[in-house]
Amino acid sequence: MSRFFRGFFILTLCSSVMPAFANWQYPGQYQRDSWAGDDGMRFVMSLRGGMAYGKGSIANDIGGLTGSYVRNTITGDIDTRAWFNAAYPNGNPDYEDAGYGRLGDLPAAENYKAVSFIAGFSAGLTMPDTPQWRVEFGFDHIAEADYNKNPLFDGSLHLTSGYVVDAQSGGVQSSLSTDVYSVMAFYDFFDGIKKPVRTMIPYVGAGVAYADTKTILQLTDSYGDLSDVYELQNFGIVDEYGVIKFNKSETHSSNFAPILSVGFSYGVNDRVFLDAGLRGMYISKVKWQLTSLDDERRRDWFSAEKMMYITAIFGMRVEF
Repeated sequence: MSRFFRGFFILTLCSSVMPAFANWQYPGQYQRDSWAGDDGMRFVMSLRGGMAYGKGSIANDIGGLTGSYVRNTITGDIDTRAWFNAAYPNGNPDYEDAGYGRLGDLPAAENYKAVSFIAGFSAGLTMPDTPQWRVEFGFDHIAEADYNKNPLFDGSLHLTSGYVVDAQSGGVQSSLSTDVYSVMAFYDFFDGIKKPVRTMIPYVGAGVAYADTKTILQLTDSYGDLSDVYELQNFGIVDEYGVIKFNKSETHSSNFAPILSVGFSYGVNDRVFLDAGLRGMYISKVKWQLTSLDDERRRDWFSAEKMMYITAIFGMRVEF
C-alpha cells in the first residue's frame, strides 16, 4: 500500500473513533453558558400588604314589614304608633290613625364606602418556554371596616291613608371584612427567558376569586318604628318600655369575584423582585342579617350591592 493511501486510512479511522470517544466521555449537548438550557420555569412565592378602598350601593332588604303611624289633627305632625303609645299610654283625642307604611320602600341614608388594610400571600410558577406568563394561587384578608349610620334609612314614605311622611328607620353599628381566595394569571412585559434585573418590569393580570365576607350588625330602634312590629320581637329582647334590644348578629356572604390587576416589579437580583400594583375586585352582593336569640332564624335587613374593592399593594416576590 502506498504511503498516501496508508496515511488516508489512518486519518479516516481517527476521525471516526475520536468523536465516539468524546461522546462517551462527555455525554449531553455542549452549552455556551449556564442559561443556554434554561426554559424559564420558576417557582414563585410572594408576600404583600397595602390599603383597600371599598364602595357599594346600600339596598333596603326589609321587604314587606310595615310601620304603624298616627297623625296629630291639630298640628298635622305624623309619628309612629310606638312613640304615641309610649307618650300617651291612655290615648290622646288629638291623634288619629294615619295608616301603615311599607318600611322596605325607604332608601338608604348613605351608601357604603370605607378604607381598610389588606395583607396576603401567594404561590405559583412561571410557564416553561414562556416565562412572561405566571400563575399564582393567593390568599388576601381585607381587614374590618365600619359602616355606622343613624338613621340607616331615610326618605318619603307613602301611608295607606294617603298621607306622605318624611320617615327615618333604624340606626346601625356594623362592619365587614373579607377573605379572598384567588387564582391569577399575570403577564410580565420583558423579552427572552431571563427577567432583567434593576429594571422596571410592567405587568397585567386577571383572575377569579372566592370571596367570603363577614358582616357584623347591631341594630337599634332609634325612631320607634320597629318595636311595634311583632315579627321582630324574635330577634331581640323587649325592655320594660316596649323597645326591642336587637341581638348582635354575624352573617357570611359568599361570592365568586373577578379580579383585574396592573403594576410593575423591580428585580433586585435574578431571584428577588419588589412589587407595586393596583387590583380591582367586583363582589355582587354582601348581606347584613338579623339573627334570633337561638340563632335558628335569620332575616335580611340591608345589603351592599355592586361592591367594588380597589387595592393598592406593595410586596416582595421570590422566584427560584
